[in-house]
Amino acid sequence: MKDCRKFYINNQWVAPLISNDWAVENPATEETIATISIGSGEDAGIAISAARSAFWSYSQTSVDERIALLEKLLAIYTDRYDEMAAVISLEMGAPASFASDEQAYCGQGHLMSAIDTLKLFQFESQIDNARILREPIGVCGLITPWNWPINQITCKVAPALAVGCTMILKPSELAPLSAYLFSEFVDQAGFPAGVYNMLNGDGVGVGTELSSNLDVDMVSFTGSTRAGILVAKSAANSVKRVTQELGGKSPDIIFADANLAESVSSGVAALMQNSGQSCDAPSRMLIESSCYDQCVTLAYEAASAIEVNDPLLEGEHIGPLSSHVQFDKVQAYIQKGIDEGARLLIGGLGRPSGFDKGYFVKPTVFADVSNDMAIASEEIFGPVLCLIPFQTEQQAILIANQTPYGLAAYVNTADDQKAIRVAGRLKAGMVRINGAEQSFNVPFGGYKSSGNGREWGAHGFEDFLETKAISI
Repeated sequence: MKDCRKFYINNQWVAPLISNDWAVENPATEETIATISIGSGEDAGIAISAARSAFWSYSQTSVDERIALLEKLLAIYTDRYDEMAAVISLEMGAPASFASDEQAYCGQGHLMSAIDTLKLFQFESQIDNARILREPIGVCGLITPWNWPINQITCKVAPALAVGCTMILKPSELAPLSAYLFSEFVDQAGFPAGVYNMLNGDGVGVGTELSSNLDVDMVSFTGSTRAGILVAKSAANSVKRVTQELGGKSPDIIFADANLAESVSSGVAALMQNSGQSCDAPSRMLIESSCYDQCVTLAYEAASAIEVNDPLLEGEHIGPLSSHVQFDKVQAYIQKGIDEGARLLIGGLGRPSGFDKGYFVKPTVFADVSNDMAIASEEIFGPVLCLIPFQTEQQAILIANQTPYGLAAYVNTADDQKAIRVAGRLKAGMVRINGAEQSFNVPFGGYKSSGNGREWGAHGFEDFLETKAISI
């Protein structure tokens, strides 16, 4: 069992002020794999002071100096890449291949994107007689989730480091080992003392201190909409900037003229990936009525091919959910779907055959779902897909937008003009047409209850910058 009780503050590994152990669980085996400490507001205050002291000098470093530090961090990450993939697989149940090819790859990708962006970013410009400066905002509180742990860490830490901010990272206590390992990378890279600090804790203690402390200039939060609202309320008295990447209930619209086999199978696979634990997962499949029955059959076939297996194994299977709490939540939603009268196409309650422990869930698909059902309107965060028929293009857009969320949307059609037309009317921060990929340089974020601000690439720099106009 790994001992990760210490925090990384001011370039030192330090013990918490008061011992408060937390057992980190392997969700595939339900066994304890590490022990961390749950920090207090006082611990967070020490980290904030270190970051505040470091800001005045780090904010004045040159672009070339910061590029050199980030390139060293990237080299270390690349050298220790396999360690990161293994840790992510262990802490949150991502299958070995997925942990390496997708989860760990995101950390590397965001570091590369930040370096490339920094080399071209314009921190000064001219408007009329005014010199416009883009300056680092200050001390940043970064609060990250468990579902894509290193992705969310690096897409906040990398741009903050790039523009000259200092920071305190609070990773999820459910998947903290990747943050612990990443902190070793930062230490090895040689950033100045106090620039990067990391401590574990819960939302009530460390999270509240980061969001309310007057010496924290901005908070970047990724997590549930409920928790995001609490962070914003806590930060309101200090009028600090709060950026949020929150929940989603993303529509996946399939028109009859699309490549149905490809659209349905890729939609099912995208939802089931990461065991459904992705904020931008296409969890509502909206299908044109003229091809609805055919797509229902295709969805059944695609879900039948999804294998659940041990995350230590290589392959394209899915692993467990992250925790017992998440398992119980998803089971409750499956029961709700049954109770609401949706047609259970495949999957259902309980663990898959062959599993008597671990938080494994059957890949589940409900057909004949109406958009007002709980399984269609609320974020489940598990491998549960809803199939919803629609009659017309206008109705598809209406159903897609009838949600408090607006993170992502997906459109499948052979008609390019229709694809662009529909994409333009969807209330979502990101729309992918016919399975298009999204690079690390494209802004990531949503409308409505899915949050505010944007991460990734040059747009990700903006959250960490203030604008100053000097008129001469």
